[in-house]
Amino acid sequence: MARLTVFGAGAMGTAVAMHSARAGVETALWANRFDSRVFERLREDGKHPGLPEHIPPALAVHGPEELELATKEIEVAVLAATSDTVRSLVGMVREAIDDAPFVVSLAKGVETETGMRISEVVAAELPGPAFVTVAGPCLASELASGVPSTAVWASASVEDARSAGSPLVTREYQLVFTDDLVGVEYCTASKNVAAIGMGILDGLGKLSSETYRNAKAALFTMAVRELSALVEAQGGRRETAMGLAGVGDVLVTGTGGRNRLFGELIGEGQDPVGAREQLEARGMSVEGAASAGDVRRMAERHGLHLPYHEAVYRILFEGDEPRRILDALV
Repeated sequence: MARLTVFGAGAMGTAVAMHSARAGVETALWANRFDSRVFERLREDGKHPGLPEHIPPALAVHGPEELELATKEIEVAVLAATSDTVRSLVGMVREAIDDAPFVVSLAKGVETETGMRISEVVAAELPGPAFVTVAGPCLASELASGVPSTAVWASASVEDARSAGSPLVTREYQLVFTDDLVGVEYCTASKNVAAIGMGILDGLGKLSSETYRNAKAALFTMAVRELSALVEAQGGRRETAMGLAGVGDVLVTGTGGRNRLFGELIGEGQDPVGAREQLEARGMSVEGAASAGDVRRMAERHGLHLPYHEAVYRILFEGDEPRRILDALV
């Protein structure tokens, strides 16, 4: 059985580590220096502050000074970082994981500064291990609680994806393996932007006592269509966009993810900067904000007309009123 270490004690990283340990995989969770508050709670309370369940006894939790212990005989290295911090995380752990057969990334989106996909970032910094990315409709809270979930594990070689992910497969965590790495990575960039728009509608509804069910269904359909156009333009497959990594992830993130919550706060009247700071203070990263700019640049490069994604971008960065999300319906 593979030995797996998750690097980064955010909600999703901790949830993956919890599931892995429950699945019988020898698992370690390494908290870096930016995870100090979470690490204290994990050690003192046995619980991540953003997750509903206590960590299983089989999960070994290590602090910043225990990297060597956390990486002993490692086979699968899981990078639990945002898209813009993956490079720095790899720099922290490079020597410890250089010999691991597989590196798995939980990041969503592309590196904003360079526009590189996460697979390209990791290959530049750590060219040895096979790279796998994880996507699909899988909320951290439900994975941590053992609620049935299905995810997509993608690599340039489907066999690498299967080899890295198969030890984690249980009745509660089913996996789909694919070699459409490009398609899956671009799905992760678009789906968080789509979720912000869904959340904005929820926030508007709370102010007006309207449900906006009709509008939400229409905008969801538009978001999926635009995601598909973006993925195909970037070289991914349409079936990937129409599957778990695309439609599935837009649905779950748009109904229950942190990016949806970010959008809801904006729809209720908070400015985007303040809403983001509020969530980050609660340990929730909001990758969709940066992804809105990334998607806009990709759309411009390919001459794509993406009115839904454009509306989200303008609300976040150009001062448009939240109600302008409804203009995408026109």
